Amino acid sequence: MSVLRLTHTALKKITSGRVNSDATCVVKFYSNGCPMCHNLRDYYHDISDSEEYKNIQFYAFNIDTNPEVQDDFGFDGVPTIAVVNTYRGGRVPRVTILPDPDNPNEHTFYKVGDIRSFIEENRDD
Repeated sequence: MSVLRLTHTALKKITSGRVNSDATCVVKFYSNGCPMCHNLRDYYHDISDSEEYKNIQFYAFNIDTNPEVQDDFGFDGVPTIAVVNTYRGGRVPRVTILPDPDNPNEHTFYKVGDIRSFIEENRDD
């Protein structure tokens, strides 16, 4: 599966419950000026291409376009990974943010195994 870029409008639609499907979505928040975000890109794409995640939608959101998103979702800085579970029938989506690692990778911030574990713990499919 490929990683799709999200606009602010699309992000709001997913996180406000204005979708008509049950889905697990993973969102990587990034910034153009963040070297760790760029270093994490290929690993994130590899995860999205994994057969085990074929039913999960992967997105990337550039916070440079809407910096207030950090406050809206309660995180401070990028890269940040979130799992958003959407539901039919007007149920409020569940948004879970991957906590900052205790021992961050100096190149990518998150470790691939930590991202995979986070997805497994929070997926709804």
